[in-house]
Amino acid sequence: MVYPKKIYSYIRSHNIAKDYRVNQRIKVPEVRLVDEEGNQLGVKAVKDAITLAEERGLDLVEVAPSAKPPVCRIMDYGRFRYEINRKERNARKVQKSKSNTEIREVRLKTRISANDRASKSNQVKRLLSEGAKVKVSVMFRGREITHPEVGMEVLKLVAKDLGEEALVEKPPAFEGRFLTMVLVPNRQKPNQTSQSTASLVTN
Repeated sequence: MVYPKKIYSYIRSHNIAKDYRVNQRIKVPEVRLVDEEGNQLGVKAVKDAITLAEERGLDLVEVAPSAKPPVCRIMDYGRFRYEINRKERNARKVQKSKSNTEIREVRLKTRISANDRASKSNQVKRLLSEGAKVKVSVMFRGREITHPEVGMEVLKLVAKDLGEEALVEKPPAFEGRFLTMVLVPNRQKPNQTSQSTASLVTN
């Protein structure tokens, strides 16, 4: 049985609980009944609605408990839950795909303390562990821009902090007054490190 999209839209828009009451678990005296085809059958005594569902080899499911009276639908409850779970899995896959392509940025200053740099490096590690790409940027102020080697040294120290946890997708380059590099999670085997941040440290 294929359920119309409007039933899922109704559930999302009304924040309906995932723990649906089904058949004898529905304790209200009467319900507004919708059949398996989406037809409105009006207000029925709950025992009559359950009997009607059983006669059709289906279940009575309370889909809108906050309505007055609650809205119940005749349906194959097992199939209904399967469809809900499938949609949730697909939504999680889409979200994970988005996070894998999203670029997050962590900014540092040229004059950053060792403790602050370690904190920023841990932030980069956390973002990489979530599957995100990370742009690490060193900001230059005033005449600091005349000493790009200072910013490069900061990036090398961050790379050293990360060890083999990241790969360099975009090597250090200037973007205005920022020296930036783009990192991605390192999913290679430990001995496949030719593109890892370790290459920055040794250069």
